[in-house]
Amino acid sequence: MKAVPLPRQRTSPKRRVWILVIAAFIAIAIAWAYLYPPPHYKSSMRDWLPAEPARELTDEERASRVVFRQILTTPPVRSKSSKIAFMFLTPGTLPFERLWEKFFEGHDGRYTIYVHASREKPEHVSPIFIGREIHSEKVTWGKISMVDAERRLLANALQDIDNQHFVLLSDSCVPLHNFDYVYDYLMGTNLSFIDCFYDPGPHGNFRYSQNMLPEVTEADFRKGSQWFSVKRQHALMIVADSLYYTKLKLHCRPGMEDGRNCYADEHYLPTLFHMMDPDGIANWSVTHVDWSEGKWHPKAYRANDVTFELLKNITSIDMSYHVTSDSKKVVTENPCLWNGAKRPCYLFARKFYPESINNLMTLFSNYTLI
Repeated sequence: MKAVPLPRQRTSPKRRVWILVIAAFIAIAIAWAYLYPPPHYKSSMRDWLPAEPARELTDEERASRVVFRQILTTPPVRSKSSKIAFMFLTPGTLPFERLWEKFFEGHDGRYTIYVHASREKPEHVSPIFIGREIHSEKVTWGKISMVDAERRLLANALQDIDNQHFVLLSDSCVPLHNFDYVYDYLMGTNLSFIDCFYDPGPHGNFRYSQNMLPEVTEADFRKGSQWFSVKRQHALMIVADSLYYTKLKLHCRPGMEDGRNCYADEHYLPTLFHMMDPDGIANWSVTHVDWSEGKWHPKAYRANDVTFELLKNITSIDMSYHVTSDSKKVVTENPCLWNGAKRPCYLFARKFYPESINNLMTLFSNYTLI
């Protein structure tokens, strides 16, 4: 005898409604817990939202915050072939092209190169740099044109959807580690490496102008090195910003009132990200520079200075240091934390004279070992 199949039990309309109601309730509960976590838990999404000031926002501020919020809360597009954009800001020819070629060797498809040459067309000795120049304009040290060049480089690099991290380098910069180490360091964290600290002295908040109010208060004014490394979301914020860029353009420049000199490239990004996404930056730059001589410009390395010991010492630094420019000279030390673990701070270093190229080429394979 053939078995007679049992009739299917159909879900009643009333039961289906209850299932939908319960599913909707669970979805709302999850969303509520994510947006409004208990005090002991900090949601990354909530951290991204800039704090509202006590006063009423201007129209320009509200528009800026809407754009920044949209950028920061939109999940990044994960590419199968994520790349790092290496952006060189140089007056002309890059003296360390051979060293960089050695650094990039064997890693095609994991990096892109962009060159902003502000004075003259570079002469290349390495084929990987040929054709990598972007439209460039004149850059004057200490003026807003420096920030303009950085934004120009970012705008060009952002056109490639595979570029997920963006590193600003000068003509005097050299790599301190091999490519794999640098790639894993930058791509393995959700932070941007922007130097940022509070300096109450003459080279810090003394440069602040009340004309930056109400959008930028003196309490929010920050200082830091211009040599940054940023994730894609932060790169988008930089090129999208108009309000805070204009404030610094108009009111942070050399030769201001009361004999003050303000340099936008040292204040624009630290101030912007201190205000808009303080938890999204590491507060140190991954490019080492030695200011220990206390001069207007950092220490520069001649050929005789470049030894294995020097490079080993730089690569072993795992604490970031900031010194105020007032008479107190307050030193702040913080460990360089990468995903919560203490790691070496620096991936690159400057300022090296062109004459040091042979020493660097000879030492490269040794000092870049992990």
